[in-house]
Amino acid sequence: MIIPGQHVKILVATKPVDFRKGHDGLAAVVQNELGRDPHSGIIFVFRAKRADRIKILLWDGTGLVPVLKQHER
Repeated sequence: MIIPGQHVKILVATKPVDFRKGHDGLAAVVQNELGRDPHSGIIFVFRAKRADRIKILLWDGTGLVPVLKQHER
């Protein structure tokens, strides 16, 4: 479980991303398409095209952490 601090920003990407991307690919999306720094402490949330999965990318102070959540029906 990830429990963010009190003043953490969370950005949700409205455009679906290619879920074959790993943490480096998602960091590139954050930089190139969102214009943000992936090492800023902001939590970035991405969704799959079918909206049945989400990926979360966050900086924990030592590295980028990718998290995958698949919704069961």
